Amino acid sequence: MKKGVYSILKGTFLVSDDAFRNWRFILFISGLALVMIASSHNADKKVYEIARLKNEVKELRSAFVDGRSKLMMLKMESHVVQVMQEKGLKVSDIPPKKIKVKTQN
Repeated sequence: MKKGVYSILKGTFLVSDDAFRNWRFILFISGLALVMIASSHNADKKVYEIARLKNEVKELRSAFVDGRSKLMMLKMESHVVQVMQEKGLKVSDIPPKKIKVKTQN
């Protein structure tokens, strides 16, 4: 055990006769580490993108609700009457009548 740890610390396992096998393993582990790092960076990018898009959805939803409430207020009869009075028109005292047209065959 002591000799194996001492060999790793000195680096003799990299220059011995069977060092090619050790180098292949080290390169394989290094490649796996690079793939793992790249994968974690891509995952972090996606998490940040999802958070940004969630904030954008919240903003757009609030703008939609605000626009819908403004539209409802503009469509109210009391608001329409007020705007028409400013333009000089007033509400008729006589209610409207339906006109029914009978067609002849």
